[in-house]
Amino acid sequence: MNKTKYLLTNEEKEVFNRWLSARKDNAEANLKACFNNHFKKKDSIHEAMCYALYNGGKRLRPIMVYEGAAIAGAEIQKVAPAACALEMIHCYSLVHDDLPAMDDDDYRRGKPTCHKVFGEAMAILAGDALLTGAFELLASIPCQNDQDQIRLLRVIAELSSAAGSSGMIGGQVIDLESEGKSIDYPTLVNLHALKTGKLFIAALRTGAILGGIDDMKLHKLTEYGLHFGQAFQITDDILDITGDEKEVGKPLGSDEKNSKNTYPSIFGLEKSLQMAKEQINKCILSLNDFGKEADFLRWLAYYILSRSS
Repeated sequence: MNKTKYLLTNEEKEVFNRWLSARKDNAEANLKACFNNHFKKKDSIHEAMCYALYNGGKRLRPIMVYEGAAIAGAEIQKVAPAACALEMIHCYSLVHDDLPAMDDDDYRRGKPTCHKVFGEAMAILAGDALLTGAFELLASIPCQNDQDQIRLLRVIAELSSAAGSSGMIGGQVIDLESEGKSIDYPTLVNLHALKTGKLFIAALRTGAILGGIDDMKLHKLTEYGLHFGQAFQITDDILDITGDEKEVGKPLGSDEKNSKNTYPSIFGLEKSLQMAKEQINKCILSLNDFGKEADFLRWLAYYILSRSS
């Protein structure tokens, strides 16, 4: 692993891409199985929900649920419903982000956004249904004993907080209120720690908690999720300027169009890239107490700098 340049070699990248692809395929299959088994009714709202959910995403958040469980030593299939629920929350947020009242985007991953296909009202309802359905799915997870029940309630509380006004929505509010204004660095960090980082942290913690991890290791995974979220957001901001529109899947420059505060707009591209590297280094340090079971998370952190979408 090349720790100096913070990048995977071409050979390592090929190996990791196969590793990532296998995990994505597993997450995708489990997502469809869990969703279709639980939400059997087929009508217009479910058509819109499925359009938003099966959108060609990277599935990083459900993958991280599975990684948290694996690191805890649990069978990953045990957390499949929770991984599905977390991806439903993420996809709901994208549907609402794309609305005219928010970022007003016409494309998401190369496809027309949900409101462009189904109309604004149905897109709003589809997002609402994905969010509430996620907790319906979580609440249906079978518990074998009191310990399982306590862990599940803890996860439901964690995801509620991560998705709500003290988490993702709180970050979106700061984002909206900051449009067209200059904000300082602490505000920018807080904005993205809430809007992006909270759900990554929740993903790792969800799998780890359901898997019965100890508190010290859970704290280290939380640190990883925090720094991973920051690195992901910085590279996302960079891609909005330097990325390939076909690979990114939506028109570039949307941040500038919406007068968003981003790392490149405040610090420039070179400094932003250095800041991403610093966050990745912190990701790696947070995993020092883990062995090979955390290798995928280590490689994932390095992969962030070379991603193209």
